[in-house]
Amino acid sequence: MRTIIHKAESRGHANHGWLNSYHSFSFANYYDPERMNFGALRVLNDDTVSEGRGFGTHPHKNMEIISIPLEGDLKHMDNMGNSTIIKEGDIQVMSAGTGVEHSEYNKNKDTQVKFLQIWIFPDKKNVTPRYDQISIEDIKIKNKLYQILSPNPDDQGVWVHQNAWFHLGDFEEGSSDTYSFKSEGNGAYVFVLDGELNINETELNKRDGLGIWETDSFVIEAKTVSKFLVIEVPMEF
Repeated sequence: MRTIIHKAESRGHANHGWLNSYHSFSFANYYDPERMNFGALRVLNDDTVSEGRGFGTHPHKNMEIISIPLEGDLKHMDNMGNSTIIKEGDIQVMSAGTGVEHSEYNKNKDTQVKFLQIWIFPDKKNVTPRYDQISIEDIKIKNKLYQILSPNPDDQGVWVHQNAWFHLGDFEEGSSDTYSFKSEGNGAYVFVLDGELNINETELNKRDGLGIWETDSFVIEAKTVSKFLVIEVPMEF
């Protein structure tokens, strides 16, 4: 087993006033040649957007873009004709493919919105752009990992053009579960949303990230009440 740890305080940081963003990997003005990606995982941004503010219309191409709201309501609009609201308990996916333009705004004038913005390199380029979002409230399981994303359109959660799986964990203190890799040659990036975890004697705190590869499985133990995300992606792509 090989691992790499990214402590919360080691992330890139940009505070634009209306946007307070932490970057687990190189992004915009934050550049670290040692932290360009973890396998096919290219971007993991932890964003807080001020009341009524947001990202104006901008383009993407040939990237799988996943948004996971943690707090508040995020309004999405794109040139595919989608105009939606995503909130805590939802997951949104957009296959940029041949090219898409979209905007994202905090819908509310009195509360912040917090969300994870995740980019995955696709396994095929120039696909037809696609948008989807679902509520994951009805698939949530306490003290067990539950799947929210996969490569299979018929599987639980949303899907992407990549051999990748996302699982969420909402654990009580002392709870544990084993994560078994879905595909040989993949790695997993565990990102702690809240609480404290122990993974193979490595202690992780809020907003820490741990990459794990060259193993078949690993055990995640919650030292406190904890929420976390497991992102499985190909290490070679």
